[in-house]
Formats: sequence, structure tokens, C-alpha cells
Amino acid sequence: MATPSDAAPLIGVLALQGAFVEHEALLARAGARATQVRLPAELATVDGLVIPGGESTTIGKLLVDFELLEPLRARVRNGMPVFGTCAGAIMLARDIGGLDQPLLGTMDIVVQRNAFGRQLQSFETDLKVFGIEGGPMRAVFIRAPVIRSVGPAVEVLARLADGTIVAARQRQLLATAFHPELADDDRLHRVFVQDVRARRN
Repeated sequence: MATPSDAAPLIGVLALQGAFVEHEALLARAGARATQVRLPAELATVDGLVIPGGESTTIGKLLVDFELLEPLRARVRNGMPVFGTCAGAIMLARDIGGLDQPLLGTMDIVVQRNAFGRQLQSFETDLKVFGIEGGPMRAVFIRAPVIRSVGPAVEVLARLADGTIVAARQRQLLATAFHPELADDDRLHRVFVQDVRARRN
């Protein structure tokens, strides 16, 4: 019988808006139990959280409407791991260029929204991600942000060929400007699950 220390961690996927089903599938493949989070009571049960892509202004508004913003900030302050992809990276940022929208503001990064233009400027590329074995990842950018600058405690994990930062980590917080779930590559999710498991133990 599994003990609490070796049982699969329970990781929530914020399911207010965006591609949360794809994240659930990759978390399950990576060895976690995945559950959708829409309410504070659901947030209170999870060991970690994925904030998916979508529309960051909508996600921020819904976090306020569902009374999740402050409980989520509190969980992050207390060490809960969070993985934000695309809009999720925007939500984690401390600054998005002065734009006025609800943010968690828990990661010391400055993010520019829609940095590559409109939907027509979406693209895919092979990307080397620090700490990820098995070769480059296929990175899917859809109306993607970029990370313009990082604080001293932030580790840059990936850059585009021109040096633009598109993935970073700060302690238990992981942010990517791209969508690993849309490339069906679970390697970053495996890193996140390992981190959640280690911090829970």
C-alpha cells in the first residue's frame, strides 16, 4: 500500500478558461493525480497548480469573481508550486508593462503580452530547455507573451535564437511563454510533478 510520502501528488489545473484538459492528460502521464480547480475549497486540497494558457485578462477577472485570487497568492507565499503556461506566465508576473489587470504578482519577471502579434503570427519552433533531457522540445507559441526581464532569484530556462527569454523558474514557480501541452510533450510536466512531490515530502 502506498504511503502518503510516495502516493501520487494531487495537482490542480485552473479550469476557469483555457486548455486545461490537455494539461490534465500530461500530468496523469507524468505520474500525478490531476483535478480541475474552480473554487477556493478545491484549491485548498491540491499539492500544486497549473495555470493554463487562455486570455489573461479573462483569467484574472474570473480569479477575482470566484474568490480565488487571494487564496492562491497565500498558497504561493506558503510554498505551493505553480506552473504557468502562456497566459499562466502572465498571471505569475510581477509586472506586465504597467497594464491594469489582476495578477498573482508572485514571480520576479516582467512579461510583455502578445509579444509576437496576433493569431496569424503564432508559430512553432524547436527549443532547448535547460535541465530537460532528450533533445529540444517542440514549443507552440499562440499569441504568446515573452519574458522581458528577470530578477536575481530567477533562473532562465530557455531562449529563442534572438535571445528572447521564453521559460524561467523561481524556486517553486515555473513559467513558459509557450504551450508544452499542445505539443504533447510531458517532459516539463514531469519536472513539475517531481518538484511538487519533493516539496510535499
